[in-house]
Amino acid sequence: MFQNILLPTDGSDQSLRAARLGIALAKQTGARVHAYHVLAPLAVVAYFSDLIRHAPDGYREEAVKCAQQKLEAIHALAREADVPFEGDYAFDHRPYSAIIAAARRYDCDLIVMGTHGRTGWDDLVLGSEANKVLSCADIPLLVCH
Repeated sequence: MFQNILLPTDGSDQSLRAARLGIALAKQTGARVHAYHVLAPLAVVAYFSDLIRHAPDGYREEAVKCAQQKLEAIHALAREADVPFEGDYAFDHRPYSAIIAAARRYDCDLIVMGTHGRTGWDDLVLGSEANKVLSCADIPLLVCH
């Protein structure tokens, strides 16, 4: 049924819950999982921050280290379930776009992602990456809350 499942992660409890579900589906169907983390470029971080404590190179280094830790958490879950795993990250100011591009690049036939369940003003201001992926992706999306 599924061969490649994309697991976008931001390291939150919701994304780890979604990753566990995606890994369970992969185990049942013999699929491979692809964990993916999208990092904000420095310009985006600078816009929303009063003070940048690191130079651009320092920011990038710290961001990559953080992404690798988040991906490793999912890798550990996949390894425990004996599910084939690949992990990657990208810098992009539009996470939903990077997620959809990754799904295409890895030939994924399912995206399993978490949502924070924001409503009202928070959803309007912050947006929902899951909603954007749902609106723009051309493959099935399983959203976990």
